[in-house]
Amino acid sequence: MGSRYAAARPPSRRHARITSAAMSDLHAPVLDWYDEHARDLPWRAPGATPWAVLVSEFMLQQTPVARVLPVWSAWLATWPTPAALAAEPAGEAVRAWGRLGYPRRALRLHAAAVAIVDRHGGEVPASYDALRALPGVGDYTAAAVASFAYRQRHAVLDTNVRRVLARAVSGTELPPASLTRAERDLATALLPDEPEVAACWAVAVMELGALVCTAGNPRCDRCPLVDRCAWVAAGRPAHHGPARTVQTYAGTDRQCRGRLLAVLRDAEGSVPRSALDAVWPGEAQRERALASLVADGLVVARPDGRFALP
Repeated sequence: MGSRYAAARPPSRRHARITSAAMSDLHAPVLDWYDEHARDLPWRAPGATPWAVLVSEFMLQQTPVARVLPVWSAWLATWPTPAALAAEPAGEAVRAWGRLGYPRRALRLHAAAVAIVDRHGGEVPASYDALRALPGVGDYTAAAVASFAYRQRHAVLDTNVRRVLARAVSGTELPPASLTRAERDLATALLPDEPEVAACWAVAVMELGALVCTAGNPRCDRCPLVDRCAWVAAGRPAHHGPARTVQTYAGTDRQCRGRLLAVLRDAEGSVPRSALDAVWPGEAQRERALASLVADGLVVARPDGRFALP
């Protein structure tokens, strides 16, 4: 098991040179760039387990790396295996999630750990289909874990990858609002044939989108694809689709939910309603947010009128 985990990361470009003799014009510059500029992230380390990769993928959804790093490290120190997390109440996962946001991800990750123990003997499954069947695991997460943890050949399509391919290949500033079949077909066609090289390509394109080919201020002068990018060749035409909305946070139900959940995370047991009333002034919004937390399974309303984590 240890040797499998030690090898469970995308290979370096040096290995790619040996295993793949025929890559498209896009592969070599991106893989070379990644070898030089990839961030040193712990879930990419040689000893990172498939569980560590799965936890990172849950946490990184809609959350910046800088915010994830300390929570991920604490999580793996507390629950180094799926079995360790599955043995805890789901509320402890919510507590440890802290302020990462979208706390239902914590419940889903706990449910995934339970399923891994029940269905797979405590080992994160390697196949895409088995991963996809886990609670809270969608197409992207299943493909990412199969690729990054087990070095398989899958199209891993997050927002960063979609943006790079839209610009470099399709010549558009931004991809469609929702993933399309054409995007998936393009990403699959661009995968190197060798699974290990395809795994490296997947993470390299993702990193390029995160660090260089960004949404708001792309640094084309630093991009390894600038001399073959269809969008640059077309004069960097502006996006003509529907305007992308920016989510607000202050004063929203999301913020209210976060305040209420913070009270429960900081408490050792249950709390009275008055403790929740004290952190948000608007009664109607507070009651609506509390009801939604209960409905989502993030908060338990006790018969004595107190509230607690599940």
